[in-house]
Amino acid sequence: MKMESSTLNTRASRAPAGVSWPAALTALIFVLLLLVPVYASVTDSAYVLLQFSRILVFALAAVGLNLALGYGGLVSFGHAMYIGIGAYCVAIASHYGADSGVLHLLLVVVVTALIAAPVGLIALRTHGIAFIMITLALAQMFYFLAVGLKQYGGDEGLPIQQISRFGDLTGSHVGLYLALLACLGASLLLLRRVIRSRFGLILRASSMDARRVRAVGTSPLAYRLLAYVLSAELCALAGFFLANLTAFASPAYMAWTASGELIIMVLLGGAGTLIGPVVGAAGFLLLEEVLKGVTDHWMIIMGPVIVLIVLFLRNGLWGMIVSSKEEH
Repeated sequence: MKMESSTLNTRASRAPAGVSWPAALTALIFVLLLLVPVYASVTDSAYVLLQFSRILVFALAAVGLNLALGYGGLVSFGHAMYIGIGAYCVAIASHYGADSGVLHLLLVVVVTALIAAPVGLIALRTHGIAFIMITLALAQMFYFLAVGLKQYGGDEGLPIQQISRFGDLTGSHVGLYLALLACLGASLLLLRRVIRSRFGLILRASSMDARRVRAVGTSPLAYRLLAYVLSAELCALAGFFLANLTAFASPAYMAWTASGELIIMVLLGGAGTLIGPVVGAAGFLLLEEVLKGVTDHWMIIMGPVIVLIVLFLRNGLWGMIVSSKEEH
């Protein structure tokens, strides 16, 4: 008993009160991300800033999908559609001479809500495989719609002559990166509050057993629909940033393969965890970049690696990091 009490006292002395490993690691990740523009400036490497901007774009989209998939149990195979919608809102508005950044953001929010609400209502009438197939089918419908719009580039995509204007910040790659990072941080803080609220409790309960939720007098449909629309808005916001990053909008943003990659990012980082999708997006895109530099057949290596990680790390990379830290 004396040995056990001394061991507990030693562990208590090592871990200050109020300090949690997930919070400390999250803060460290954001500090490192904040230093990326400094590193890019010192090394005069615009590519590093571009690559990490791309990581933040897909991290934001993965965080959005995680609300539906990780917390709501909604396996959507069509969330990349909203990335494309966000990008095309910027591209089409600019095509007609409207280059106000505020107007672009307003268009993204309104158009996404008008599309996501009916799509969600239709898809949420089903569950399981049927839900997956409906989201996939509706996303492909919008994909082929974008391909068929020849006046907006069709399958070749639509170049953006004038990106979103935000005064003196317009055209600044560092400004875009910092705006992305701030938006990602704000989204994580918002989702943290949402998940800990009554709304989050009902959403998670509905993902486990919707019938029991209905049995206590609460209809889960409204909660799941709101979660679906909110997750779609975050993906569309990622599309807004992607359009400004690449000055281009393409139907490829909406392809079912892009939706599959988003799901992999969520599972790779840890579905149902707050920071996991950010780690998953970074791990996925950095691994892809490294393997591309090694071989032209990088997908042959990447596929099995991701499968092994998902199979043997059920809580994802973030779950593995946090659990290993807590053990020590």
